[in-house]
Amino acid sequence: MITHANTTKRIMHLVNLDPAADTFDYKPTVDIRDLISLEDVQEELGYGPNGGLIYCLEYLIQNIDFLEEELGHGEDDYLLIDLPGQIELYTAHPIIPSLVSVLHRLDYRVCGVYLLDSTFIDSPPKFFSGVLSAMSAMVQLEIPHINVLSKCDLLSPAKAKNIEKYLNPERDLLVDDLSSSTRPKFHALNEALVQLIEEYNMVSFLPLNVADEDSVEMVLSCVDNAVQYGEDLEPKEPREWDDDEGTEM
Repeated sequence: MITHANTTKRIMHLVNLDPAADTFDYKPTVDIRDLISLEDVQEELGYGPNGGLIYCLEYLIQNIDFLEEELGHGEDDYLLIDLPGQIELYTAHPIIPSLVSVLHRLDYRVCGVYLLDSTFIDSPPKFFSGVLSAMSAMVQLEIPHINVLSKCDLLSPAKAKNIEKYLNPERDLLVDDLSSSTRPKFHALNEALVQLIEEYNMVSFLPLNVADEDSVEMVLSCVDNAVQYGEDLEPKEPREWDDDEGTEM
């Protein structure tokens, strides 16, 4: 995404808020690891990986001045915020909602992008598990969101063709697929789950192939639409030309 932004001359800053992150192709403009180290937390406090992660994010919220000072960018700049992947942070803990509140207070328009690993989806139950996790996060965060099937560039042609049915699946297809892999006593529950997903409009996914510029642009365009990017931009003054010399003034 950063590469695409650079190619299209769009200003985008990478913000890393995952204290367990290893490496990035681009150096983050803002990095939580400059504030607190997960390794230090685990060594000094004896926490495990998940406990240490939560401690680091709580420490960030308690020292939110660090983030506010680092986010001093242009009003039209994009912030690409990388967050930890543990789903409980978005569904059962107030940390991420607190972070969203801070961004809103700083007058940022926020869109959540839920990434579901396409290589993980090899059965209907796994797809439903991902969808329900996305829906749970959506309800908790209360922000615009889009759903993305990531790593589509890693799929074999056969797997890529098979996964197309999950992009905009029909209701009956969802029910049939799920019921075919569960016991009859769960069929009524399957119907209820599909109805719930339909009501929250959660059955649409965008495929993301990072090797395809059109795929990357489609995802970015959907985020633009969600945050209404560009609606408040001042129109640029048209260039003036000298009629006689045909030169720009």
